Amino acid sequence: MTIDTLITGARVRTFDPAQPWAETVGIDGDRIAYVGPASDAPTARRTIEADGRLLTPGIIDSHNHLLLGFDEDAVSLEGATTLAEVRSRIADFAARRPDLIWICAENAVYSIVEGRRPNAADLDGLTDRPVFVTTYDQHSVWLNGAALRILGIAAGVDIAWGRPERDERRGEPTGWVTDFYTSAMTTAGLAELQRDIPMYSPERRYRKLLSSMRMATASGITTAVEPQVPLAELGLFQRALAAGELSSRVITALFHPVGADGDFRQRLLHAVQDAEADADAAGLLRLGPLKLYADDVIEPHTALMLDDYANRPGVRGRPSYPGRELVEVISELDRLGFQTHTHATGDAGIRLALDAIEQAARRNGTKDRRHGVVHVECLHPDDLPRFRALGVTAAMQPRHCSPDLVAGTWMENVGEDRWDRAWRFRSLLDSGATVAFSSDWQVGEMDPLVGLYSAATRAGLDGGDAWTTQERVGIDRSLEAYTVHGARAWHAEGDRGRVRRGMLADLVLWSDDLYRHEDDPAGLLDQHAEVTMVGGRIAHSAGGLASPTAVRAEDPVAAGTGEKHVHAH
Repeated sequence: MTIDTLITGARVRTFDPAQPWAETVGIDGDRIAYVGPASDAPTARRTIEADGRLLTPGIIDSHNHLLLGFDEDAVSLEGATTLAEVRSRIADFAARRPDLIWICAENAVYSIVEGRRPNAADLDGLTDRPVFVTTYDQHSVWLNGAALRILGIAAGVDIAWGRPERDERRGEPTGWVTDFYTSAMTTAGLAELQRDIPMYSPERRYRKLLSSMRMATASGITTAVEPQVPLAELGLFQRALAAGELSSRVITALFHPVGADGDFRQRLLHAVQDAEADADAAGLLRLGPLKLYADDVIEPHTALMLDDYANRPGVRGRPSYPGRELVEVISELDRLGFQTHTHATGDAGIRLALDAIEQAARRNGTKDRRHGVVHVECLHPDDLPRFRALGVTAAMQPRHCSPDLVAGTWMENVGEDRWDRAWRFRSLLDSGATVAFSSDWQVGEMDPLVGLYSAATRAGLDGGDAWTTQERVGIDRSLEAYTVHGARAWHAEGDRGRVRRGMLADLVLWSDDLYRHEDDPAGLLDQHAEVTMVGGRIAHSAGGLASPTAVRAEDPVAAGTGEKHVHAH
């Protein structure tokens, strides 16, 4: 028998208990046809000599906002930690782009002004045009005075895509808008954004999707889960599929907004059923899970906490749904057959999500739905064993625990007494829970090697002091969380997540044997995905071992031109 491709001379980490390691993998069509020693391998039309590099299952990024990629018509505030730097970048961009009606900026940090929220006055004097700035986590927006006037907020008009904060004494809008991402992807919120803010036009969103897709494939990601797709934007993915632009597989989680009714849920159900009936033969695009919110985020004190915020006595945040309505919503979605993917960051928000999932299973008699809770930033010890007991996936992001991200606002808001609840990767894995690692791009770097480093060190990318080191996770367990656990999270363990005969040939050949960096994980940051295979085809090649694929210059990771993400909360 002659097969299509043979990868030999590799250190193959299969994650197959029957054969944990191998040196050669054979591929025929879109499937793995052989795993074992080189001496027994079949002949192949093409051979790739790995020369000791590590070969693993393709990375499954279980929370990757593909629609939030870089926008060439917006200014990046990456690494800007002072108001002076923010003002300088926005002013320079405005001067260079007189063609733009709105000046949009991305990735602002919450601590840009010490001791308070940024406000409209902080943006005075930069341009006479409206300015629209999103925070790095997409949960807040910062507007200047011109934007407040144009949007009608200054005159008291409500907006569908967020909650404008107002000065307590005078009642005037401050320029800060909370609850952005939970509102922006509703039907009404997205319609207003697309009407008023050019950055949210379908064409610009499509460009971002394509850039993110190329970046994912170049990073070794063979399945990306886009965790929040409004029905109105589902067509962007279908367009990319038809155009042959989905270089890796995509699972889309459709957004279920607060206040959605039975009719809306039927629309979601019909969308999933239609997609299943018209599925693409290569399995590149799949619909199914639904995205919900239990709470917001810790930095602006809007995540739901069991006890007061350490620096805001009397404040515990709020649930996204009124009271315990989330319990009823998830029970209904579970009854309809949906898997849910629920954002929860505060310890009370996480408990609420777990309560809802537990009630759904009890009420409906369902088993193995594999509902997920996303982020799990501050986990009360009493709730840790519930993930395994309830069969709930913890979809978590290793980079989020880095001190260069959480020092300041996050740490101060939570308080030192609760730091031991932060991002409990090791404890959850030790409990037997499914922990699916992910990037949360564009909130954090998409590169899974950054995730491996962060999980192994709990330190910043500069190698500074580590934090909550008892929750460190080594390279092997992290790779397992990115592959085996990622497949299990999405009911995909039958065809991906392991290197085993008969599985999809979704594979990554890394630039080195990553295990060589176990004692000094900083070396992981110098590595890359050498070859990414999706369904047996070379979807990305850096050029050293196989025919290189085209890399477009605007892809910051793929082209090596992107700025490092350094968020200072």
